[in-house]
Amino acid sequence: MGKIIIDPLTRIEGHLKIECTVENGVVKDARATGTLFRGLELILRGRDPRDAQIITQRICGVCPQSHGIAATLSLDSAFGIADKIPDNGRIIRNLIHGAHVIQDHILHFYHLAALDYVDITDVAKYEGNDSQLNSIKDFIGRGALEPFLPRYEGDYRLPPEVNQQAVAHYVKALEIRRIGHEAVAIFSGKVPHSVGVVPGGVTSVPTADNIMAYIWKIKILQDFIDNVYIPDVLAVAGAYMDYAEIGVGCKNLLSYGSYDLDGKSPNYATRARLFKQGTVGADLKPVALDTSKITEQVKHSWYEDDTSNRHPSHGDTRPQYGKKDAYSWSKAPRYDGKVFEVGPLARVAVTYAKGDPKMKEMVEGSLKALKASPAALFSVLGRHLARALSAKFIVDSLEGWALSLKPGQPAYVEYELPEEASGMGIVEGARGALGHWIEIKDKKIANYQAVVPTTWNISPLDDKGQHGPVEQALIGTKVRDEENPFEVVRIVRSFDPCIACAVHCVTPKGRDLGKFRIV
Repeated sequence: MGKIIIDPLTRIEGHLKIECTVENGVVKDARATGTLFRGLELILRGRDPRDAQIITQRICGVCPQSHGIAATLSLDSAFGIADKIPDNGRIIRNLIHGAHVIQDHILHFYHLAALDYVDITDVAKYEGNDSQLNSIKDFIGRGALEPFLPRYEGDYRLPPEVNQQAVAHYVKALEIRRIGHEAVAIFSGKVPHSVGVVPGGVTSVPTADNIMAYIWKIKILQDFIDNVYIPDVLAVAGAYMDYAEIGVGCKNLLSYGSYDLDGKSPNYATRARLFKQGTVGADLKPVALDTSKITEQVKHSWYEDDTSNRHPSHGDTRPQYGKKDAYSWSKAPRYDGKVFEVGPLARVAVTYAKGDPKMKEMVEGSLKALKASPAALFSVLGRHLARALSAKFIVDSLEGWALSLKPGQPAYVEYELPEEASGMGIVEGARGALGHWIEIKDKKIANYQAVVPTTWNISPLDDKGQHGPVEQALIGTKVRDEENPFEVVRIVRSFDPCIACAVHCVTPKGRDLGKFRIV
């Protein structure tokens, strides 16, 4: 019996350690370890509640807009204005968040995951006039392969022409992501860590100029998704169909829903949204979302045991590093006591199961092209396909929303800061179900809890000894070469992990200004 330890796992956001116990070439046990303590919940205590929308964006430099939206929804809820946001404010929030998530999905496939399937060194054989490919060929010729190497060597199967085109798309995707960020900034002011979304609505007002500027950029994103991103995902899937049966996981999927279609209901769990709220299992039968069933468990996490199995509205963050039997800074979120995967697969599957006609057409058309059954969705390939379909589902909605904005109409509503209140904000970040819970006393934050998507997915063993989704997806995997475990990294990256980000302050010459140690 051997052990595979990957620390850190690269081409993800943040710091993640993966351990697999392997016997006779099969993973018998797995551990996913979040190796950094975030602690933003502690930083927020005692602050003005309106600081939450700004500070929580610093949880992550990759998905700050999602945290800004979740925090703002929790504040709207606490301030009693969740059903009073003007339509312009609601729609602009959708436009900001939608463009952000689209470029995030493109980031994941091309710059993080695709290199598990695309052989960058094959470009050395390229003979043609593509300037992007020739630039990469030149890098290879000079031995400058970072950030493409070092890597685990996979079984690269794409035909040379498809492989080389995918490499060119890696470079093109950098430009597309820039355009996506520019679309976000039209209404949010800047990227990352914007100030465009605030309690009560947004800070920008729609004009004919910013509406048309936004639509112009969205059409570029739409063209890339339709004619490059989805075809590339299908090409990779066609060459790696065995991965439609690998990395299956827990088969329980949870979606909070996202992109409000109206603001009439103060209950985010039931209001009309583009992506639907709910859960599904292997049978793809939808069940309504009940946020009261959410808990976080910490028996195998570095937090004090008496904080375990609490609903986030009553949660606490008390670190206890070195605790016996604990191995991660990630808590173990559970829904109704069970393990649930979150992410693009979950929101696509829930929306599909609830009968959305456009989603049904996309999912069934893609499965037909791959000659696969719906069971293939629960897999490595299923997650990549769902992420691409998620991007298309969003981008196809953005132009219509932008055109529905009403210049000259308000995008913000006034409110009063309450002495005491509590609120919840739930949304779908790029990586899945994201929830923020706030408690206010004496007009200050008394408690704040953020349960983020990757916390669901990389969660350690819970109080009952149940493995988290990534761990379950790894167990049972056949590993061809323990010294070169490309199967393991392909499975983990299909979840698009995003661990707590760390921010380091240095002088322009690189001298450390200070170091902080948590003991």
